[in-house]
Amino acid sequence: MAKDNISASHILIMHTESRNSESKLSKNEALKLANNLHGKLKKDLSLFKDLAIKHSSCSSAQYGGSLGEFGKGMMVKQFEEAAFALGVNELSEPIETEFGYHLIKRDS
Repeated sequence: MAKDNISASHILIMHTESRNSESKLSKNEALKLANNLHGKLKKDLSLFKDLAIKHSSCSSAQYGGSLGEFGKGMMVKQFEEAAFALGVNELSEPIETEFGYHLIKRDS
């Protein structure tokens, strides 16, 4: 793995204002759900895959939220900055992008 690449997983909670969204959640409801999931994951990070499969609006949900390996410039700015700032097996606070709210877990 190139040293400037990381791998991460995420849970994406979209809302009615998200880009390309089919979500019925309001922005406020989406943030509430993201905060709720964040609280559960702070207690037990091993739930990440199950929660991603159940709640994530991203196609990566079927892989437990795994996005695989990526480098700088491949993700939207807010997501990238948050992901690269995490240590391995660390969880981000809910991060807002044009796609909704992300909970990011750095895998490597």
